[in-house]
Amino acid sequence: MFIEIKNLSKIYNKYLAVDKINFHLEKDKTIGLLGPNGCGKTTTIGMMLGLVTPSSGEILIENKNLNSFGRDEILKRFNFASPYVELPKKLTVRQNLEIYGRLYGIKDLKKRIHEISNDLEIKEFFERKTGELSSGQKNRVSLAKSLINKPEILLLDEPTASLDPDIGDFIRSYIQEYKSKNKVTVLLASHNMNEVERLCDSIIMMRKGKIIDKGTCKNLIEKHGRNNLEETFLKLARSKDELQ
Repeated sequence: MFIEIKNLSKIYNKYLAVDKINFHLEKDKTIGLLGPNGCGKTTTIGMMLGLVTPSSGEILIENKNLNSFGRDEILKRFNFASPYVELPKKLTVRQNLEIYGRLYGIKDLKKRIHEISNDLEIKEFFERKTGELSSGQKNRVSLAKSLINKPEILLLDEPTASLDPDIGDFIRSYIQEYKSKNKVTVLLASHNMNEVERLCDSIIMMRKGKIIDKGTCKNLIEKHGRNNLEETFLKLARSKDELQ
């Protein structure tokens, strides 16, 4: 077991955003974190990154509490990408990658930026301000930033949201290829069920701050008597039953 989430909760002004959730991430696996908007996915990711302080519970990495890690160690091991968290708009793509590379303490930064920018095909707009880019271009830059330190733990919050099918497929293919070549544990929050089936080894389903079911895509589809993951998601999201 690589990462263990134990009885994790978060309360915002009496609103229970995450309610005593428990799950674990195995090393070098991709786990999908699913659920309707407002179910607690992003809050959970924020707590795992150390950006949101849990109200109770623990996050353990190799049996060591996340709170015991120094900031430098967290930056070395983690990274994150989301279309909802924009990089500084007035900086160019190059400047953004250079600044984040320094924050993450990358030694041969020039070489790493060259590698990742070639892989994600972002060199053609390297000198443009990030705020001037299209959604697809911004997502590729965000993914480049999330991989610049070659993280062991990669947290992706809807990495292909609002993208056209071609760019969405490019990013999914790149994530698959990167994952196959590198030892990385991925937690993927997504509303795209085809994406989840394609990328994830197993999934966790949340509703109203709680985990209501988990397993492989195939097992959950069969368990709930549906034809595909999207139908299964809709059943679980709309159900009033406490599952698991």
